[in-house]
Amino acid sequence: MSSTNSRISLVLLLLRLSVFLVIFMWTLDKFVDPGHAAAVFETFYFIGGLGALPIYILGAIELVILIGFVMGIRKGFTYGAILLFHAISTLSAFKQYFNPFQSPNLLFFAAWPMLAACFALFYLRDLDTRWTFDLGSAKTK
Repeated sequence: MSSTNSRISLVLLLLRLSVFLVIFMWTLDKFVDPGHAAAVFETFYFIGGLGALPIYILGAIELVILIGFVMGIRKGFTYGAILLFHAISTLSAFKQYFNPFQSPNLLFFAAWPMLAACFALFYLRDLDTRWTFDLGSAKTK
């Protein structure tokens, strides 16, 4: 592996691990406090009345995709899904961007660099080879 490829793969690994950490915490929230997750769905996605069971199911699906993402499995699908999840999350908070200095709205702006990281991972997924698992050859890189 060339020095440039090694540097790129390290940067993409660090992006993948940091994006994983954030989304993993959001996923855990669905299991630890499904009421909070339901309130988020109602406030930001206009989907009300979700009980614990639908939140647990969504959390389980999200967790499976997230594990595939952090392992670099089926990158087109898992990286794309993570990009889509975070894009929806970022755009759904549009009201907070119009009033940035009302607490805690300033924190919502942190979603934009993370969205750029999700896009970079999706766009450069073929270069993201460090600590990935290729199902086709059944070996780690």
